[in-house]
Amino acid sequence: MKTEVYSWRVSRDLKSHLEREARHRKVPVSSLLEEAVQKWLKESAAGVADDETQRKLHAAAEKTLGAFASGRRDRAENASRDLRRILRRKYAT
Repeated sequence: MKTEVYSWRVSRDLKSHLEREARHRKVPVSSLLEEAVQKWLKESAAGVADDETQRKLHAAAEKTLGAFASGRRDRAENASRDLRRILRRKYAT
């Protein structure tokens, strides 16, 4: 049972298209919108990879990206500290 209401503004052109399609399908505009949103959500969720897929993608990327070649996963977090240390050594008097 539908109990929630959601409202938003659409262009006159989009509203006309929605109403025309709803008449063509002989369904209420709300049913047409619900079907469209559910389809979009399903397709959108399909694009979200699970943890195992993400792990495999990261492993594949590490082979091709030079930033990962150092083996130091904390490199970005410590870049400022490391740069200061290098500059101090280089310009120490």
